[in-house]
Amino acid sequence: MTQKRPGVGERGSRLAVRSVAGQVFVLQLAIVLLLVLAAAAGLAWQARLADVRSARERSRACAATLALAPSTAAALRSSSPTGKLQPVSVRAGRECGIDFVAVLDREGVRVSDPLPRLIGKRATGDFSRALAGQSYTEQFEGQPKDSVRAVAPVQDPDGRVTGLVTAGVDLATVSAKLDRELPWVGAGAAGALLLATLGAGLVSRRLNRQTRGLGPAEVTRMYEHHDAVLHAVREGVLVLDGDRRLVLANDEAHRLLRLPDHAQGQQTDDLRLEPGIAGLLSSGRSASDEVYAVGDRMLAVNQRPTGSDGGPAGSVTTLRDTTELREVAGQAQVAAQRLELLYTAGLRIGTTLDVVRTAEELTEVAVPRFADAATVDLLEPVIGGQEPLPGPSAAAVRRVALRFEGGAVPPLQPVDSSPSGPPLSGPRRADGNGGDGDAGDGGDSRDGRDSGDAGDAGDAADLAESVLEPDLAAATDWRAADPERAERMLREGYHSLIMVPLRARGTVLGRACFWRRGRRAFQAEDLASAEELVTRTAVCVDNARRYAREHGLAVTLQRSLLPGGLPEQNAVSAAYRYLPARAGVGGDWFDVIPLPGARVALVVGDVVGHGLHAAATMGRLRTAVHNFSSLDLPPEELLAHLDELVTRIDQDPTLSPDTAAVTGATVLYAIYDPASGRCQFSGAGHPPPVLAYPDGTTAVLDAPENLPLGLGTSPFETRTLTLPEGSRLALYTNGLVQVRSRDLDERLEMLRTALSGTGQGPEETCGAVLEAMLPDRTGEDRDDIALLVAETRLLPSSRIARWEVPSDPEAVAPVRAACAARLVEWGLEEAAFTAELILSELITNAIRYGAPPVTVRLLCDRCLTCEVSDSSSTAPHLRRATTVDEGGRGLFLIAQLAQHWGTRYTAEGKTIWAELSLDGAPSEVPLV
Repeated sequence: MTQKRPGVGERGSRLAVRSVAGQVFVLQLAIVLLLVLAAAAGLAWQARLADVRSARERSRACAATLALAPSTAAALRSSSPTGKLQPVSVRAGRECGIDFVAVLDREGVRVSDPLPRLIGKRATGDFSRALAGQSYTEQFEGQPKDSVRAVAPVQDPDGRVTGLVTAGVDLATVSAKLDRELPWVGAGAAGALLLATLGAGLVSRRLNRQTRGLGPAEVTRMYEHHDAVLHAVREGVLVLDGDRRLVLANDEAHRLLRLPDHAQGQQTDDLRLEPGIAGLLSSGRSASDEVYAVGDRMLAVNQRPTGSDGGPAGSVTTLRDTTELREVAGQAQVAAQRLELLYTAGLRIGTTLDVVRTAEELTEVAVPRFADAATVDLLEPVIGGQEPLPGPSAAAVRRVALRFEGGAVPPLQPVDSSPSGPPLSGPRRADGNGGDGDAGDGGDSRDGRDSGDAGDAGDAADLAESVLEPDLAAATDWRAADPERAERMLREGYHSLIMVPLRARGTVLGRACFWRRGRRAFQAEDLASAEELVTRTAVCVDNARRYAREHGLAVTLQRSLLPGGLPEQNAVSAAYRYLPARAGVGGDWFDVIPLPGARVALVVGDVVGHGLHAAATMGRLRTAVHNFSSLDLPPEELLAHLDELVTRIDQDPTLSPDTAAVTGATVLYAIYDPASGRCQFSGAGHPPPVLAYPDGTTAVLDAPENLPLGLGTSPFETRTLTLPEGSRLALYTNGLVQVRSRDLDERLEMLRTALSGTGQGPEETCGAVLEAMLPDRTGEDRDDIALLVAETRLLPSSRIARWEVPSDPEAVAPVRAACAARLVEWGLEEAAFTAELILSELITNAIRYGAPPVTVRLLCDRCLTCEVSDSSSTAPHLRRATTVDEGGRGLFLIAQLAQHWGTRYTAEGKTIWAELSLDGAPSEVPLV
């Protein structure tokens, strides 16, 4: 009986040195041993270097510290340097953790040393560099011991070297430390060797199981036997690796797939296989008896992925020639193509909420997968986002999508045309007498209407039925509308047509037409696929239509809430830019509001979020700012009122639970006075304005850091500054400067650079800012942008008049006369009478009820402004006097004579103003 060799053919047998696994184990063990020894030596050497480096650093630090101490230089100049420096050097060496610290004089004689016997003796070594003022470290060999030492010069206040400080560690100390570390290095090396040996043993054990303990000769012989069997079987075998690269293909696989001789090692995409089998091999998925056509053969394919049990990743594929199953495979292929078509449609149709783009996606999916050409026609109301009319035939139809395969353009009517053609039939037919289109492409008649058979008017049923034309050459009705186009279609090779209405939720939206020419004609099963494909598209089109309608309403609302233009005023020359978010509706807004006294208010605000709620909130805040500005409030008071309003809105118990809070709204409010050039501004959580001076320099204004609206936790602060004439003030929302790809400070610097150009007006400045800031915005930066640029102007001093009025009723007449004279100088004789009446009443009231000083000012701008100021803060009230009252008619008279009038409170008191038109005084003064 033959005895079996140990380790051969046994699963899990012991490692034999002559086996492949045993040889690998010995080789691994030798390599690991060499690596561990090299690593241990390297670690010891590194530890030695680290200890020496540490000694150098500690010595350098100690020597430099002692040398720089003023007491060291003073001790060297004293009469007893040793007595003063010896305790210090000993203590310094002990605290620094080094072996010695010595102080030398300029001759190198030790003044202090840890060994008292060496004091007074000259130290060995070259100290020329230290005497030149340089500190250094060195590895010293000599008496009293070899060491690593540092030398530092001691300098007096004049910079002259008066001595030296040496500090160091003996090399014996370094070696002793290394000796203490070597056992740990050896233990680590032994542990690493043990772990590596265990790992090599486990690897070799696994290899031994996989090779069944065979030696190299046995493995070679087994491979030869397996290779002979592999190429002898009549079934194709393919082995692919994880990168879909061909590792092995037997002779039968070469024959069935017609693989080239050099196919091994190539990617599956480079083998030029049939699309079906190539797709399966590239996917790596599991397959069981799937039938594919390869040339004139039908192959049954099985495929299984590998690597699940720890083996190499990839797949194994087997091929059997089953040509007799061609018909069955054809049906399976048709079903697979239909499923693939519907799956692709689900992924690619309806990716956007755009009606036209959704129709284009339908044609992109259908061509060339399902048809050679495809068109989509939609009713005009549907394209505009409106509800279709009850009778689809009453609305015009427009072609929105056309796609075809091949270079030649088919003779179909182009996109944006109104398709024409013969009447549409009601029930679907396959006898060649019911199809239609523009020369067969399913279009409307030339007047945009469908007509039924025999000339009857069409209705919704015309568009609600599908049409199948398997043979266009045999059909007759479809040629009648445009015979020339029909003949061209036939000459191009188009032979069959399917037309399906786009119908969603019981409403017909349009229709889709599919054409074939270079493949088999449409069959009944193709009509079912087309209907399912179009039905999915119709739902997406209807969703897009509804979104377009709602989006249009939201955009219309937002546009109506934003200013349509800037009001006329002379204080600033302004321009603006508004860029909505990608959603189209946001909460950014801006305003330029003329104020009394030729002043102007500049406002920019932002409501966080998008949609109708943000737009409506923006409109409420803009209206509130207009109302509060009409009260002529300073910026901080206006923001306080606005903050209180937002708080009340958020706490309104009548709001729906689904209504979001307004918290997050920000605003920047600035008032510019062209008479003085002063600008007051205050913000609520808003980015600061940027100012460009006339010489081109720019600055980010230090706006008060107030909280956003609705928090109500602190009072608002205001900053006031004087702007030179021709300065450009830029107010903006955070969408301009905040992007994900850059830091905020960097973006503000870009904005300053864009504003730094000279000779630019507000319009040019807006264009330059957007040109510089917009390229950095990406698809993730979806916030609105509102930009307002105002170039300041100054009211000429010749158009401003001011008088101080004594607190005496007799002073009214002289001031009134002076005002009248000034109006004559300005060419306003017609307004002089009205102005005298108003000024007389205002000055008299200020003297009688106010407090001195009383000031009168006239401003001649777009209108004549009469202002009377006093230091009292009492508010005047308009009332109607009765017939028996002796007074109370002054403010009523002013209200009748002036275009506008009001009261403005300042830190010094109040100002009552009235504005008169420059066209002249009223023709009649009302009786009171």
